[in-house]
Amino acid sequence: MVREVIWPQKSQNQLAKAYEHILTDSIQSAEKVKQEILASTRKLATLPEMHPLGKYRKNNDGSFRAYELYHYRISYRVTEKQIIIVRVRHTKRIPKAY
Repeated sequence: MVREVIWPQKSQNQLAKAYEHILTDSIQSAEKVKQEILASTRKLATLPEMHPLGKYRKNNDGSFRAYELYHYRISYRVTEKQIIIVRVRHTKRIPKAY
């Protein structure tokens, strides 16, 4: 089953902030990180359970998963028809409960 990958505005903003932060050092690195994060989330459409359960999610019913890429933690929720990107944050930041 192929699910639709959804990027809510909040998650889009978080990715844009990460891009802007990296951009201060290198446009090539900023583009690489952004494109690889986007590519990794597209893979979730067919393999949603490829990453472990979100360890920072309180009362995780098994639908919240997360993984790290380039020091960014991407959290997402698996529903019957969609993959919802919940959060993109740098791993050095203190995790927030969600």
